[in-house]
Amino acid sequence: MNSALVVMWHRQIKSYFRNRQRLAVTLVQPSLFLIAFRFGIGGMFEQSGRGNYIQFLIPGIVGMTILMSSTMGGMSLIWDKQFGFLKETLVAPVSRTSLLFGRCLGGATTSFVQGLIVLFLGFSMGFRIINWGLFPLALIVMFTIALLFNLLGTSIASKFDDMHSFPAIMNFMVMPMIFISGALFPTDGFPPVIKFLVKINPFTYCNHLLKYSMGSAALHSILLDIAVIVIIVSILGSLGTYFFNKMET
Repeated sequence: MNSALVVMWHRQIKSYFRNRQRLAVTLVQPSLFLIAFRFGIGGMFEQSGRGNYIQFLIPGIVGMTILMSSTMGGMSLIWDKQFGFLKETLVAPVSRTSLLFGRCLGGATTSFVQGLIVLFLGFSMGFRIINWGLFPLALIVMFTIALLFNLLGTSIASKFDDMHSFPAIMNFMVMPMIFISGALFPTDGFPPVIKFLVKINPFTYCNHLLKYSMGSAALHSILLDIAVIVIIVSILGSLGTYFFNKMET
């Protein structure tokens, strides 16, 4: 296995778990969403005959947690630019592709752990896995979502030097993806224009596959979901590699 990739993966994980305050803060927002939507929309959802809202909501909150944590993983790249660590790694005699994927795999691992924590929190609120035979698929989907959006965040961060503007740009991109994906509430009542945005939203397909693998949704074009996710990961991997290779030392 490539040593540079492993070193960067290990560094990202170590850096994350050393900062306990960061771990706590990154779990506050999904917890607030969980409480607010459970008690704000849950009653109406269940009265409309759509079933148990917690069963519908938890996979969406898990996906949202992974998405938000992963995209903000690009901040570590900007920090490394500011403090000179990135320059030291870029001039090292190792593949930049290994450095990129080591960073993204490390960020994906920490985002995946956050998603698991939120999932276990969901169990305490009454969520249940319907088909444990599909649970390994759910874990794979969670990690793939984490990798996909770490690649997105890191690719965008490679073009930024300002650590203040990056979070604003990412929130501008991420929040619409969450709210028009069907993660928090059904999208079948949306107007046609918004439904079109739902179809071109990459997180929609991640959400479909995650809800299906956790037993919270019926089979919904699983091959299409997988194909879209694989294509996007491939595109972002290629773009991220290109941008990373173009970065100046």
